[in-house]
Amino acid sequence: MDPIDRAIIDVLRADARVSNVDLAERVGLTPAPCLRRVRRLEDEGVITGYRAEIDPAVDGRGFEVLVNVDLVSKDRDAFLAFEEQVAAFDEVVELRRMFGLPDYFVRVAVRDLEAYEAFVTDRLGAASGLARIDSHLTMKRIK
Repeated sequence: MDPIDRAIIDVLRADARVSNVDLAERVGLTPAPCLRRVRRLEDEGVITGYRAEIDPAVDGRGFEVLVNVDLVSKDRDAFLAFEEQVAAFDEVVELRRMFGLPDYFVRVAVRDLEAYEAFVTDRLGAASGLARIDSHLTMKRIK
C-alpha cells in the first residue's frame, strides 16, 4: 500500500458513501484510476465491506454494557463451548478472547437495564463453564 491507498482508506473510513468522483478529488487522482485502486483494495481484502451505522436507541439496543467473563476451566473444549454458545446470542455485539484476565470481553447491547438483567439471568448466566461475570456500565462515551 502506498500513501494514495492509505488516503483512500482514510476517506472511506470517514464516509463510505463518498462518490468515486469526490474520492478521487480528495486523494489527488482522476476517477478511473481511483476506482481501480478501490476495487484492488476490495479484491485484496484490505477493504472488507461497507456498513450503515444505526442509532442503537432507534434499533432497541441503546443500553450497552461491557462485560468481563472468566471461566472455571481453561481448557480448549471449555473455551470453544463458551464461544459457540455466547457468540450466538443476538444481544452480544462483540466477543473477544483475551490474554490474561479476564478470559473474555463481551459487549452487550440491549433495550434497557431490565433487558440486560434478563439477558444475564436467562442467557449469559446459563452459559457453560462460568466462574465470574463482571458488568461495567458506561458513564460517558468519549470516542
